[in-house]
Amino acid sequence: MDTGITKVARALSYCNLASRKWIPIPSPSKNLRSQVGRSQVLHSPKPTPCFSLITWNVDGFGPYRYQRTRGLLECILHESRRPDILFLQEVTRDVRAALLGDSNVRQAFFTTDAEDDKVFGDEDRGYATMTLLSRKRFAPPPSDDVQKEEDEVKGEEKFVVGSVSRVKLPSKFGRDGLCVDISPPSASTFYRLINVHLDSVDNLPNRIRQMEILAKLLRESGCSGGLIAGDFNSVGPGDDELVSKHGLVDAWLALHGDRDPEAPTWSAIRRLEKDHDPRRLDKVALLGFAAEEMEILHPGTLDGLRVGANSKPVDWSDHSGLRCTFTV
Repeated sequence: MDTGITKVARALSYCNLASRKWIPIPSPSKNLRSQVGRSQVLHSPKPTPCFSLITWNVDGFGPYRYQRTRGLLECILHESRRPDILFLQEVTRDVRAALLGDSNVRQAFFTTDAEDDKVFGDEDRGYATMTLLSRKRFAPPPSDDVQKEEDEVKGEEKFVVGSVSRVKLPSKFGRDGLCVDISPPSASTFYRLINVHLDSVDNLPNRIRQMEILAKLLRESGCSGGLIAGDFNSVGPGDDELVSKHGLVDAWLALHGDRDPEAPTWSAIRRLEKDHDPRRLDKVALLGFAAEEMEILHPGTLDGLRVGANSKPVDWSDHSGLRCTFTV
């Protein structure tokens, strides 16, 4: 049956530390995915898995992109705070290169879009989303080539990475949903992690249709749910119901309600400019996952750098990040 959903296959890659090259991981077949789950069910305990997610729009338009990204990465990739899942939006080509060259990223994460940069558009104005997964918490499908690398990355029982794709969305700006499927080690089902940057400003009709498509992706055959997280661009009252109307749980509202004065996440710009009301643009929407903790990560500033006539400090981003801990 034609669902009207167009998926473009992408890859998750790992860094071969000997060659210093990023190597795409072959996407598993459905049969292989179910075999992985069954092969481990006899000797795998079943604790309730708990994961941490950080999502952050890194501001692809502001000055000092490279320096700002370095500051942001140093904060969120510090080992004591390193997330299991990292969603980034507005990643430009130069920021992508900085990510792929970062020693912490190379050693500790799988990443999307290391195979090529074709989704990032032109040099000056193009950007896209990227998703990173911890190598301590996730494993590739069985493969001799990859296993040699993964034997060196110790961790608890890992979820297995499945298909990676970009789902085209009706968009004025060419936006998509970046999907990474993950499977529990003791089950044949899978969950879907979707990184999004919905259309901005007065494009509510597009955001409505985009959320309809994204919610369907969490209910595809064989999928037991997952999450949609990133920059929802919720700029007006019409956006407020786009999560709940599709049977999804807004993690922030579930944990904090809607009266917390710290909730707006476009902090650096919308809190400083009187013409812009603070809005909770960035969200985490869950299906089949339970939110346990959630906090806002406000951006720091670059030391010694200032911009504009008023010599304002340079924030890492015009958005704050979100850190959400959830159980499966």
